Amino acid sequence: MAETLFIPTDTSRAEIYKALFPQIEALVIDESDLTANLANIAAVLKEAFGFFWVGFYLVKEGQLVLGPFQGPIACTRIPFHKGVCGASYTRAETIIVPDVEQFPGHIACSSASRSEIVVPVFHRNGTLAMVLDVDSDQLDDFSEADRFELEKIAALITRKL
Repeated sequence: MAETLFIPTDTSRAEIYKALFPQIEALVIDESDLTANLANIAAVLKEAFGFFWVGFYLVKEGQLVLGPFQGPIACTRIPFHKGVCGASYTRAETIIVPDVEQFPGHIACSSASRSEIVVPVFHRNGTLAMVLDVDSDQLDDFSEADRFELEKIAALITRKL
């Protein structure tokens, strides 16, 4: 499976996630390097869905620091109390934002971002390790199916921490 990614066409987003999950699992299962795993996960999600931006912000130095990502350049550091990523960190829960312009305190790394989902990723001991941030250039692009499937991917990452 190393360099091959099967992405089904003409099906629902939920079905695409279901096809991707075992492929993501196969990519990371035998790899111990966190950076490599996060980079591959971001690449799979970007390639499969064409999201505007997919990446990780890691908890470091009392803030969220940019980790592996796919897409245009991004904000490097985000305080825990700022933006959607900070809110997800502070609440320790997934946040779906249908219109980022309506989210109080939204950090506009790019004006092309229109909607967003941010999923917390925990260490095995329950502390927050990072957030998975996915941006779309379409309004209201994320659903409960995205939440469910991205939380499964976050849980897979937790098993590797």
